[in-house]
Amino acid sequence: MRRKVSVVGAGKVGSTVAHILALKHMADVVIVNRTVGTAQGIALDIKQSLHIEDSDVNVIGTSDYGQMAGSDIVVVTAGAQRKEGMTRDDLLRVNSDIIGGVADEIKKNAPQSIVIVVTNPLDAMAQLTKARTGFGRERVIGMAGALDSARFGAFIGEELGVSVNDIRPMVLGSHGDSMVAALSTTTVHGTPVAKLIEKEKLSKIVARTRDGGAEIIKLEGSSAYYAPASAAVSMVDAILNDRKRVIPCSVYLEGEYGISGVFAGVPVMLGKGGAEKVVELALPEEERKALADSAAKIKQSMAQLKL
Repeated sequence: MRRKVSVVGAGKVGSTVAHILALKHMADVVIVNRTVGTAQGIALDIKQSLHIEDSDVNVIGTSDYGQMAGSDIVVVTAGAQRKEGMTRDDLLRVNSDIIGGVADEIKKNAPQSIVIVVTNPLDAMAQLTKARTGFGRERVIGMAGALDSARFGAFIGEELGVSVNDIRPMVLGSHGDSMVAALSTTTVHGTPVAKLIEKEKLSKIVARTRDGGAEIIKLEGSSAYYAPASAAVSMVDAILNDRKRVIPCSVYLEGEYGISGVFAGVPVMLGKGGAEKVVELALPEEERKALADSAAKIKQSMAQLKL
């Protein structure tokens, strides 16, 4: 049986996720969007490109959530996007209404799927999705640290002039202002990054990583989509192909790192079962406290949803 991934939302992130999945021959793709013409047009454009790319996967666009039936994975990108001057938390109220409805449709039409949430504020939207679907924690995963770590790694590589293949970045906590750059476990060819980049310069790189999305909005006028889409697809790949890759993701914590009852970014082993294992790193006390503080801020945000 062909594998199937549904992408909810046909904006820049969703359409790019669908395109990358099709280019990689990863699965049949269903793009679900409230404006059917938009979804159909994007799907048709991607489908026509696949003859050139030697990819035989099927791509359809629809406004009918029933087309998600049988999906192995659902990637949720629907919702309002940040504009300049907005924080991710500014999106909480408007996107909670949208994502709550999407979660209900996933529960109804793709009850066996694994869900990857991309919509901001990401940690809160992942927790809302888990609450509305009733899925186990291994089946609802937020795309957080995968993107933030990629940004961190890109800036480290730019500074040191080394191959991306030698950089192992790690960003934990909230996908937002309280993210935690785990310098203790971020290495370049096995060497801790703090030994290669002087402290003040490294602090600026961490700050640029934290503001990575805002920087793109300021330059381009809209939210990032290439890197978020690639990050989401890396998670889809790890799950569909049972790669057992350890990727920082937002998952519901049940005591790991001393945190319970909230989604937060931590290293997670991804395989065919979804979030199969939370990997507990031996973080120094300073980073462990920063992670706890980040989780506390996520809880404060979550309180507005009254789940």
